Amino acid sequence: MSRRGALKLFSAAAAGAALTGCGLSSGSSVPLSVRPGSIKPVPELEGVPLTVGSKDFTEQIVLAYIAEFALVAAGADVRDLSNITGSASARNALVSKQIDVVWEYTGSSWISYNGKTDPIPDAIAQYEAVRKLDIEQNGVTWFAPSLNSDNTYALALNRENADRLGVHTLSDLKRLGQEKPDELSFCLESEFASRNDGMPGVAETYGFAVDPGRVETLNTGTIYTATATGKACNFGEVFTTDGRIQALDLKVLEDDKKFFPRYNLAVTVRVDMLEKYPQLEDVFQPISDRLNNQELLDLNAGVDVDGRDPADVARDWMVRQGFVTL
Repeated sequence: MSRRGALKLFSAAAAGAALTGCGLSSGSSVPLSVRPGSIKPVPELEGVPLTVGSKDFTEQIVLAYIAEFALVAAGADVRDLSNITGSASARNALVSKQIDVVWEYTGSSWISYNGKTDPIPDAIAQYEAVRKLDIEQNGVTWFAPSLNSDNTYALALNRENADRLGVHTLSDLKRLGQEKPDELSFCLESEFASRNDGMPGVAETYGFAVDPGRVETLNTGTIYTATATGKACNFGEVFTTDGRIQALDLKVLEDDKKFFPRYNLAVTVRVDMLEKYPQLEDVFQPISDRLNNQELLDLNAGVDVDGRDPADVARDWMVRQGFVTL
């Protein structure tokens, strides 16, 4: 089950990422060159063929290039298989050994891949639970997560409406629904509008009613624009690391009851791959430690707002952080 529609703005790797009856193709070469920085060559990884995959939205594609540049600096022979259509397809590609490395979200694995209906609110507990489950049942292991990177759901509105309605948290929607029910208008994706971990669950947890006549079902990109203008709806479904939040100056409502699942980032690999090359964790851990929601917002905005190529955005970030050099 995918968390969002594809943002297919860049397709340099799309031809190598389409699913066919024969499986995924072998991928393409890394699009830009880098040299070692703080990530030094690792003798055990020298010339090792490794394929990096990703799902088909901006953040995932940028993260895939970050992983590729890291592995190139470490000395591996890297192939790019980013932009795989659909979350389940990306996970299946990892399990079936068509890719070797992919950044993943704890909530995605827990809910979408492993079929758990009750998320664990604590980020560390959620990570430990999903890691244990994936190792035992799927042969997939997780490196230590970036606990400051949580690309979860949220509801947002423009600053003018936030000031006018006096809302700051999701709990404020109950009061607004009691005092001004007509102001509870929403722009949502169809999936979010019906899922238990989407709008129905939010409304039940925070005690407000959703009038179906006040809900506009839109695609992801349109939701951000509609929320910014505030004409089609006052509140829009967003993802907390999407660069358009800051570009459009949207106010994200605090999830003060911590309803939404945790979607913390971590690199995932197969257990057999890590057993063979345990050095991989040392390559990626400094990157994971450096990532947080603000860094992801900036990276995503570089693509979705500034119109830059994801590979350029990823390499520039790696250079600024000192992980690689040109």
